[in-house]
Amino acid sequence: MPGKAAPATAQQPATNGKAPASEEQALFSEHTPQGRLLAQRGLFAGPSDVVSKDLYSDITEGVASRKRESVTLEPSARVSGNTYFGRFPASYWQRWTNVPAVTVEATVTGSGHLAVRASDVEGEPRTISATSVENAKQPRTVTLEAKLDKFYDGGALWLDLETEAGERLTVSDVRWTVEPPAKVRPTAVTICTMNRADDCLHNLQALADSLPALDTLDAIYVADQGTDTVDSRDGFAEVAERLGAKLHYIKQPNLGGAGGFTRGLYEVAGHTETEHANVLFMDDDVLLEPDLVIRLTAFSNRAANPMIVGGQMLNLLHPNQLHVGAEYARLNTLEPGQPVAHSLTTADLLGVDEESGKPNRQERRLDAGYNGWWSCLIPYEVVKEIGYPMPFFFQWDDAEYSYRARAHGFPTVTLPGAGVWHADFHWKDWDEWHRYFNLRNSIITAALHSPFDLNVLSRVLMAQLVRYLLGMQYGLSATLIKAVEDFLEGPDILHDGGVAAMKEIREIRAQYPETKRYPATDVPGIASNDIGIINTAPRPSMQRLVLLKRILNRVLGKHRFALGAIPSDEAHWWHVSLFETAVVTDASQEGVRVRRYDRDRMFDLAKRGVRTIQRLRKEGRAVQAQYKRALPELTSRDNWTRLYRL
Repeated sequence: MPGKAAPATAQQPATNGKAPASEEQALFSEHTPQGRLLAQRGLFAGPSDVVSKDLYSDITEGVASRKRESVTLEPSARVSGNTYFGRFPASYWQRWTNVPAVTVEATVTGSGHLAVRASDVEGEPRTISATSVENAKQPRTVTLEAKLDKFYDGGALWLDLETEAGERLTVSDVRWTVEPPAKVRPTAVTICTMNRADDCLHNLQALADSLPALDTLDAIYVADQGTDTVDSRDGFAEVAERLGAKLHYIKQPNLGGAGGFTRGLYEVAGHTETEHANVLFMDDDVLLEPDLVIRLTAFSNRAANPMIVGGQMLNLLHPNQLHVGAEYARLNTLEPGQPVAHSLTTADLLGVDEESGKPNRQERRLDAGYNGWWSCLIPYEVVKEIGYPMPFFFQWDDAEYSYRARAHGFPTVTLPGAGVWHADFHWKDWDEWHRYFNLRNSIITAALHSPFDLNVLSRVLMAQLVRYLLGMQYGLSATLIKAVEDFLEGPDILHDGGVAAMKEIREIRAQYPETKRYPATDVPGIASNDIGIINTAPRPSMQRLVLLKRILNRVLGKHRFALGAIPSDEAHWWHVSLFETAVVTDASQEGVRVRRYDRDRMFDLAKRGVRTIQRLRKEGRAVQAQYKRALPELTSRDNWTRLYRL
C-alpha cells in the first residue's frame, strides 16, 4: 500500500492515550486488479469447532470428509453447497451490480460430478452448469459459469458435488470470481474495542490467518478505548508482525462505539488519494468468518453505485441461528430491529420453516433500512457527501447514519451469506445503563429523520414509563426520564461525545437497588429457600382494562403476592405488578434482580415523568430544529478532531 510516511503501526504506541499524528498514517489509493475479482471462497467448514460444518456444506448422501478449504467424497456420496455460507447471493448481485455472470473455479482430483445449481424466489432448484471429472490423478482446475440473469426477486447459486459407485473425488480451493472493476477500492477494517482484549486479539489472528486471500484489505485499524489494552497480551506482538504495515493500533479516549468506529472513517477519509475507498466496521467481540471481508468488499467493488453494504448477524450462543435477514426501524415510535417483510428472524439455518416445510433459506431479496455495525462497510463517497456519524457514544449510531445516507441516495444492503457471530441480543437485559443512550439517541434520530409526531412519541414514552413503574423498575423509569430531559437540552448534550452522560446515568441508576444483579443463592434480605417460582397467566385479552386495574392496585398498595420468583421471559408488566417483592431472573441468566414496591418512589417518578413528557410535547418541535441546524457541525471532521483531541 503506497504511502508518503511510515504507517502508525502497533509498534508505535500512542502517547497520553492519544493517537499517533495524522501525518504518520499511510495513504490509500485504488489498485489495478490482478486477474479476476474474488467474490467469495467455497468453504466446507467454519473458523471454529463450535460452528457446524453443515452451515457450509451439507452431506446429503454417503460419506464425505470436510475440511476448511477442501472436501473429499467417498463412493456414492453427495455434498451440497445449498447452505448459508455455501450459497452465492445471486439476486443481490443481479439487482445492485453490473456483473453479468459469475465463475466457479475449483481444484479437483479423482472422479465425480460438479454442478452449479440455482434457486428462485420460491426456493425451487434448477441446474445451471455441470461437468464430470474422470480419473484426475493430478490436481486440475475445473471452471463453471453461471449468468446472473433470472434472480431479480430472489434466488441464489451454489455448488453441488457427487460421486458414483467406485468413484472418489476431492475438491479444494473453490473460488467464486467475477470480472474486476477497472480499479479496486482500498479497504480498511476498523475494530472498536474496550476491555475485550482477548476477543479483539482473536479476531486479529483470524484476519492474519486469512491474509493471503484478503486481496482488497489494505489496513486494519484498532481503536482501543479501554484500560485493559490489546497490546498488553502476549500474542499481540506476534500478530502485529504478521499483519505488518497493515495494522494501525490507536489508543484514544473512550467515546463509545460511535467514537471507535468513526475513527476508521476519520483516518481513511483523511489519508486517501481517491474518493473510492471503503471502511469495514467490525465489533471486537464477534466470532469472525474472515470470508466476510472478501464478500462485502467484492460486492462493494462491483456495485453500480456507492452504497452501504452490511453483513448479517448470527447468534453466538446459538451458532445455527440467524438473528435477522434484514431490518429497519420505526423511527417515530423508537422501535429499531424490525424485521423486513419476508425476512428470516431468529431462524435455525439448519432447520425448516414450520409453515412451508422448506429449509430456512433467505430466497427473497430484501431491502434493508439499516445494518448493525457488528459488520458494515461504508464507502468514502458516503462520508464525503453526508459527513461522519453522530457522536452518540452508544446505540442508534448505525441506524441514524444509514437513514441519513438513504436521504442522500445511498441505500443499505444486508448481504446474505456474509455473516459473523455476535452475542445473542435477547440474552442482554433491557434494564442497563446503556438504555439511556438507546432512548436518547432514538429520539434524536426520530427528530432528524422522521415526521416526529410528538403526540405519537409522547404516547409511546408514557406507555413505557407506566409499564416500568408497574413492574417496579424505578431505575429504568429514571433512565427514561433522564434520556428525555437530555434530549430537550439540545445538541449541546453531545458536546463531549457522551462521556459525562455515561458517568451520570450510572450514578443515577446506582441509587435504585433493583438495577443490581445478585446470585440467586445470595439475595439481600431474602433466604433463597423462601423464593418459589410463580408463573404468569396468559397475556390479557382486555389489556386496557387490566392496565387500569393494575394501576389502581398499585396506587392503593394492594398486592396479590408478597414474594415470588419470576423467570425472565415471564416478567411482563401485568404479572410483576401483582407482587410486593419480585425476584426476577436477569436476561443474561447469570443472576437475579430484586424488585420491591416503593410507593413514594413510584409517585415521585410518575410526576417527574409526566412533567418531562409534557415538556417534550411543548418544546419538542423547537428542539428538533436545533438538532437539524447542528447536524452539519456535529458530524463534521472538525468536531471529531476535537473529540479525538488531535
